Amino acid sequence: MAKKPAHVSETPATQFLRRHFVAFTEHVYEYLEHGGTAESSRALGVPENEVIKTLVMQDERGQPLVVLMHGDKQVSTKNLARQIGVKSVEPCTPEVAQRHSGYQVGGTSPFGLKKAMPVLVEATVLALPRICINGGRRGYLVGLAPQVLTEMLGAKAVSCAL
Repeated sequence: MAKKPAHVSETPATQFLRRHFVAFTEHVYEYLEHGGTAESSRALGVPENEVIKTLVMQDERGQPLVVLMHGDKQVSTKNLARQIGVKSVEPCTPEVAQRHSGYQVGGTSPFGLKKAMPVLVEATVLALPRICINGGRRGYLVGLAPQVLTEMLGAKAVSCAL
């Protein structure tokens, strides 16, 4: 288990969670550039399937959306586009993702987003007993019940995992 510093500074994500009285645990690890969920799951000793990545994507009109996916899976953009009724979906560039979310890539949380965006969650994520998801900064995940995604964010379940 990673060492926890004496104090973890607040982020827009933790402020959102506290404001809504959401119970969560804090998990700090040494961030590794391009390490992704494989690195965070290894560092924290949790299955990569339970580490949920926050992906900022856009449709063909450039409308942003957030996709929450298992760390060990990819998003089928074709299946996702079909399910949400758009022609296509693609990842945003890091600069565009940061502009929409207000978070640095690698530290993007679905909580406390700068801009309101639709949130879509892989349906199988909701069946997990607990998830770890970015807490709003690189090297920092929060553990919580997956139902928080639908209850607090209005996340819509989709089936688009590869």
